[in-house]
Amino acid sequence: MSTPVVIAATARHTATLIFFHGLGDTGHGWASSMGAVRAPHVKVICPTAPTMPVTLNGGFRMPSWFDLRSLDPSGPEDEEGICRATEVVHSLIAQEVAAGIPTKRIVIGGFSQGGALAIYSALTFPEPLAGVIALSAWLPLHQRFPADAVGNKNVPLLQCHGDCDPLVPYKWGQMTASLLKQFMTNTEFKTYGGVMHTSCDEEMRDMKAFVEKVLKP
Repeated sequence: MSTPVVIAATARHTATLIFFHGLGDTGHGWASSMGAVRAPHVKVICPTAPTMPVTLNGGFRMPSWFDLRSLDPSGPEDEEGICRATEVVHSLIAQEVAAGIPTKRIVIGGFSQGGALAIYSALTFPEPLAGVIALSAWLPLHQRFPADAVGNKNVPLLQCHGDCDPLVPYKWGQMTASLLKQFMTNTEFKTYGGVMHTSCDEEMRDMKAFVEKVLKP
């Protein structure tokens, strides 16, 4: 993994937001948006995924957190790659903890594949986080849940999805939300009318309000 884009806190650093980009993007793609939603005491980390061949794109190499093999919710998944990417997320959290930021002051989030990684990483992380953000995302290896959820079942989760998304279908978002509601106590699913596989101003405002709520100064 290349060096993450880091936006330092402008006040005393007491909280951290780690945000994972979608397939084919880099940490730079989200850095300015994340800088706009965080408060001065929050440091932002936007890592870039390793470059690897992606089955869904004909084996073409691009930044990807794990291989994507199918667009079918019951299709084959890159279990090994998902677990490897999750270890990267957990190590980024550990680095922040080592720097003096408790897990309860760390939010992890992401867009699309990055959001999928954020949900999975939070549920397989034993220590409580401040919150989870998943934009246009889904839960990987969903058949294993709730059995594999070892932590963060009570943390606030903000899930956002455009209802015209052609890549990660809105229905996937809805299915993920209803599955998570079965064993998570503090989930919110927000729909954006007419929005495709992208973000919008309203979603950014909702994300900013969420970060302000869970990472108070």
